[in-house]
Amino acid sequence: MALTVLQIQSTKPGAKNQRLSDGGGLYLLLTTKGQRWWRFDYRFEGKRKTLSLGVYPDVTLRSAREHHQEARRLVAQGVDPSALRQQRKASSEVIAANSFGAVATEWFERQKTQWSERHAGRIWRRIEQDILPWLGQRPLHEVRPPEVLQVLRRVEERGAIETAHRLLQYCGKIFRYGVATGRIESDPCRDLRGALRPVQETHLAAVTEPHAVALLMRTLHAYEGSLIVRSALQLAPLVFVRPGELRKARWDAIDWERKEWRYELTKTGTQHIVPLSRQALSLLKEVEPLTGAGEFVFPSSRGWGRPMSENTLSAALKALGYDGSVHTVHGFRAMARTLLDEELSFAPHLIEHQLGHRVKDALGRAYNRTKHLPARHEMMQRWADYLEKLRNDR
Repeated sequence: MALTVLQIQSTKPGAKNQRLSDGGGLYLLLTTKGQRWWRFDYRFEGKRKTLSLGVYPDVTLRSAREHHQEARRLVAQGVDPSALRQQRKASSEVIAANSFGAVATEWFERQKTQWSERHAGRIWRRIEQDILPWLGQRPLHEVRPPEVLQVLRRVEERGAIETAHRLLQYCGKIFRYGVATGRIESDPCRDLRGALRPVQETHLAAVTEPHAVALLMRTLHAYEGSLIVRSALQLAPLVFVRPGELRKARWDAIDWERKEWRYELTKTGTQHIVPLSRQALSLLKEVEPLTGAGEFVFPSSRGWGRPMSENTLSAALKALGYDGSVHTVHGFRAMARTLLDEELSFAPHLIEHQLGHRVKDALGRAYNRTKHLPARHEMMQRWADYLEKLRNDR
C-alpha cells in the first residue's frame, strides 16, 4: 500500500526503528530519535544494496518517488545507482580540487613563505577580491584567455591599471603552477600580452646631479625644525632605505659595535643590513639622549609609542622647497643608486644589495644578505664622505 503524507506525519517514533513502505523497495526509515530517511533497497548482480534518497521533509514524498523511479530505471539498464553516485562524487571532488580557486590557494600556500606576512596578505587580498569571485569555481582547464581578460577589465575600468597588470602576473603564475602540477597543458595568460592598457610609468622625483645634490645636502643641514625630524632628514641620504623603514627604525636594531643597523625588509621579510658610516653614527648618537629610552629612533610627535608619521619627512622637504616634483624621501634611493655607480664607480651588485633588492649570481641563486659586508661598509663610508664633501665645497 502506497504511503500518504498524513501517514508519514502521524507516525510517531517507537522503541525500534520503523519502515514505512511505499512499494518497489522504497521506504521511509523512521528512527527512534524521530529522524526520517528515504531509502531504496534493490538487488544488483545478485547483491542486496541500499541507496539513500534524502531526508524528509527536505525531500518530499513526490521527490522521493521521482528519485526512486530514476534509480529503478538505472538498475533495469544494468547500472548500479550507488556506484554511479560514488563516481559522480569522486568526479566533483576532482573538479573542485582542480578549480582555479583550489590551485590558486595551493600556489599561494607554497609561495607565501618567501614573502613577509604583510606582503603575502596584500597579494592574497587582491586575488580574493578581484579574481576568485569570477574564476574561483571554474575548472582550471576550462578557463580561456577572454574570460581572464574580462575579469581584469573590471579592475582596469575602475582606474586601477597597475593592479590589473599585477593580477595578470599572479594569474599567469597560478596557471603555470597548474601546468607544472599536470592540471593543464598551457598558460592562457601568455595570450593576453598587450591586452591591458599600459601603466603610465611615474618615477618618484629625485635629485641626481652632483651640483644639485650639494645644494640639497646644504639645505638639509640648514633645517631648523625639531631635532628628531632634522636627524631623520640628514640620515635619509646616508642610509637610503625605504621611507617606511627609516621612520620605523628601532633602537634595539642598532649594533654600535659592528656599526650596523639590522632589520627585516618590508617586502620580503628577509634580514637587511645597513652598514653605518661615521656620519650616520654621529647623527644617531646626537638623537639618542632624546629618544634612546623609547622603542623608536624617530618617534611620533603625538606619542613616542609609535613611529614618526609617514608624512612628516615629506612635509619637511616641502618646507625646504623640495616638493614631490623635485625630490622625495624615496628619491634618496635613486640618488644613491645613480651616484654610487656614475660618480663613485661601485659595482652594481653591491649597490643593489644595499638597496635591499634581490641579487642573483650566475647560477640563479639569491645572494645571502650578509655577503660582501666589508665591501658594503667601505661603500657606505665613501658615500657619506662624498656627500659631506659636496656639502662643504663651495
